[in-house]
Amino acid sequence: MNIRDKELRLHTISVLVDNESGVLARVIGLFSGRGYNISSLTVAEVDGEIRTSKITIVTRGTYQVIEQIKAQLQRLVPIHKVVDLTVDGPSVERELALIKVKGVGEKRVEALRIADIFRASVVDSSNESFVFEIIGRTQKLDAFIELMQPLGLVDISRTGIAAISRGPEAM
Repeated sequence: MNIRDKELRLHTISVLVDNESGVLARVIGLFSGRGYNISSLTVAEVDGEIRTSKITIVTRGTYQVIEQIKAQLQRLVPIHKVVDLTVDGPSVERELALIKVKGVGEKRVEALRIADIFRASVVDSSNESFVFEIIGRTQKLDAFIELMQPLGLVDISRTGIAAISRGPEAM
C-alpha cells in the first residue's frame, strides 16, 4: 500500500436506483451507520418510464474507504449501478447557488462588478438587496461567496453537486 492510498480525498459517486419510496433512506443509512460523512447530495428522477433516479453523493475518504462504500452500495437493492466519477474517467461537475447580498452605494456597485466577473446573474433585485444565481464548480462558488461576505452577504442556498460522465455512453 502506498502513501496515496491513505490520503483523504473527495469522491463524487453516482448511483442509479429505482425511483421508489425508502431508497434514499437506505443509501443515507449506509453512510450514517458506518460514520461516513456526505459533503453533497443530489437526487433526481432520470427516467420516468422505467422509474429510475440518479443519486449523486460527494464524500471524503481514503481509497479503501471509498472502495468499501462502493461495494456496500452495490449490494443494496434496488441499486442498478454505482460509478465513482472521480476515478472512472472524465466527468463534468456543477453546482448552483442563490446568494442574497444586502447593500447600498459603493458596496452595491462592487457586488455587481464582482458578479459580472464571475458570470453570476441577478435573479431578484430591490433597492437594498440582490439575489445572485451562480453556476459552476464548487471552488468558483466558494470564491464568489467569500468575496460577497464583506459586501453584505445575507443568505445562501446551494443545490449540491450534479455530475455526469463525459462521452457518449449512458450511466
